[in-house]
Amino acid sequence: MTTSTVTAPPAAAHRKDTAPDPARARRRRRLAQWGFVAPAVVFMLLFFGYPLVRNVVMSFQHYTPKTFFTGEAPFNGTDNWSSVFQDALFGKALRHTLVFTAGSLLGQFCIGLALAVFFNRRFPLGGVLRSLMLLPWLVPMVVSGVVWRRVLDQDTGVLNTFLDTLGLGGHTPWLTSPGMALLSVILVNIWIGIPFNMVILYGGLQEIPKELYEAASLDGASAWRAFRSVTLPMLKPVITVVLVLGFMSTVKILDLILALTDGGPADATQTLGTLTYQNSFVELDFGAGAVVGNVLILISAVFAVFYLRANRTEGK
Repeated sequence: MTTSTVTAPPAAAHRKDTAPDPARARRRRRLAQWGFVAPAVVFMLLFFGYPLVRNVVMSFQHYTPKTFFTGEAPFNGTDNWSSVFQDALFGKALRHTLVFTAGSLLGQFCIGLALAVFFNRRFPLGGVLRSLMLLPWLVPMVVSGVVWRRVLDQDTGVLNTFLDTLGLGGHTPWLTSPGMALLSVILVNIWIGIPFNMVILYGGLQEIPKELYEAASLDGASAWRAFRSVTLPMLKPVITVVLVLGFMSTVKILDLILALTDGGPADATQTLGTLTYQNSFVELDFGAGAVVGNVLILISAVFAVFYLRANRTEGK
């Protein structure tokens, strides 16, 4: 009787056969990464990429209400761009946009920073007062505009009635004078934006180590010197975020201006946002409206590029 023995494969060969393939593992990791990123990419393409490309294309078309029924929107070259840039109202709206944005950002940031520093100190009812300061930010923009329109009314407004009671004159045309309307809109927007600046800057102040202020006090630094040498440098990243977000939300404001002045009087509060609305939905010139919208996008993009380059330089 003969017996046969089966020789087991070497252990090294067995390990080699069952060892994971590094290339396959990398492919799996890459697929998993794309699986997480894909929803965001699809969302961006559908809700940002397509509207942006469509708006650019529309600015080179003769797009009218008739297009919605016929589907015909012939290309007219740069006619839309030429007509918009040659319109005196575009230059006026651009100046108003810059003034409105700069004035709003300056007022919101300065008052918001002052309130953040004030509430950074503990005192009775500080939390309650800080919560109440958030109310202007929580109210919808249109509601705030309607309320302030009643407050600033020349004849029956609360502000003029109060000023008249104090003997300071109660007939100021806050929203009906071309010289006062833009300033009034800026002040209302400052009132709305103060809470946002205060909350973000207050959070930044909470992250500053108290030891830095103690060291500055031991060095004999005054409160103002400690603010300039400790608070502002430590708040620089937070300040950058506040200004960038404030710029992005302010430069395109539409609903507040429509609720307050509707771009008047005599186009004194006409901005690029309201001009886009007027061209597209009042005059039904969608090509011209797309041009002004593209200008707004370009301004925001230039600001974003400068912001990214500044952050990159600071990181280095």
